[in-house]
Amino acid sequence: MTVADLSVSASGLSAPPAQAAGADLRLVALTKRFGEFTAVDDLHLTIPAGSFFALLGPSGCGKTTTLRMVAGLEEPTLGQILLGEADISATKPYRRPVNTVFQNYALFPHLDIAENVAFGLRRRGVKDVSAKVNDALELVQLGGYAKRKPAQLSGGQQQRVALARALVNQPSVLLLDEPLGALDLKLRRQMQIELKRIQTEVGLTFVHVTHDQEEAMTMADTIAVMNAGHIEQMGDPTTLYERPATTFAANFLGQSNLLAARISGGRGAQLTSVVVQGRRLALPTERISSAGEDLWLGVRPEKLLVLPAGEDLAGRNSLEGTVTDASFMGVSTHYLVRMPWGQELTVVQQNDGSAPLRTGDHVVVAWDPVHSFGLDATQDAHAGEDIGDTGGAGS
Repeated sequence: MTVADLSVSASGLSAPPAQAAGADLRLVALTKRFGEFTAVDDLHLTIPAGSFFALLGPSGCGKTTTLRMVAGLEEPTLGQILLGEADISATKPYRRPVNTVFQNYALFPHLDIAENVAFGLRRRGVKDVSAKVNDALELVQLGGYAKRKPAQLSGGQQQRVALARALVNQPSVLLLDEPLGALDLKLRRQMQIELKRIQTEVGLTFVHVTHDQEEAMTMADTIAVMNAGHIEQMGDPTTLYERPATTFAANFLGQSNLLAARISGGRGAQLTSVVVQGRRLALPTERISSAGEDLWLGVRPEKLLVLPAGEDLAGRNSLEGTVTDASFMGVSTHYLVRMPWGQELTVVQQNDGSAPLRTGDHVVVAWDPVHSFGLDATQDAHAGEDIGDTGGAGS
């Protein structure tokens, strides 16, 4: 189902205005300053119509400020916000074909669910709202809850009501500002699936702001990783995870082991030989994002195998070390393995029934070279690690 189909769909929700339907959202040189602080810095971004797009990053990176500028709740210092060919940078929030779903739901406690959903329609002077409200509630699977009050619903159900209230207005773009942040883990995962289902069904453009990497990767077609007011890297979830372009992206989107390496003998057509602490390793030439000879050789923890010394390692990169910690997690065991030069590598190994390793065991850490990536050695190897999201003006 697409936006154009909404007017004749079973859901009964009509399409947005013709000039906005099917229009890409474009941010051109968008900048926002709060006094001396630059929250968003010369942002250039195109969000295709009908896509599920995520702005992912830590507190202070500019993602929420970007969303608020699109919504009309913050005025850009510089730049343009375009929906198709229409410049909406100075358009009043209530005149933009954009709706926002907030983390705190913002439901009216004295109104029943149907009236909460109908609120925006009534403000616009729509007379017959019953059919549209019922269709919106059916879309979010709350068809039998119209006469209940918000206090009678769970957190997940209240978030669905907030979503229905936004969708019933047929926006061209739906903005989601940390919408699942107040839910517990199990319910949050259920709602991730539901949000993706709804977006696919209605075909609207969803722009989702989050600091939760799993949330972004579960739902979004495209993710923009933001850092310090600019986009660090953008792409589909698989590409971002498997081929990070910067140390920040490598560390913020999951975990990475980064080893100081130097190219030895030039770059090969397919594999490039590098030296790590005197040990020769290989990585795919196409996965090197650094122009220099010195680089960080990266590999994700779950790509590593930790094996007893003496195992057959044909065709694999390998390093010897000592187990310093083994944490059983149920489906997997997390190991820390100390290298001879003092660095500890993190290994996530699936529990396949083999005998567990113990602290003090001498082991070999091995991996297929195709799972390696090379990053610019001038970047901070710890960028993006252990960053929390506590909110704030620049978030």
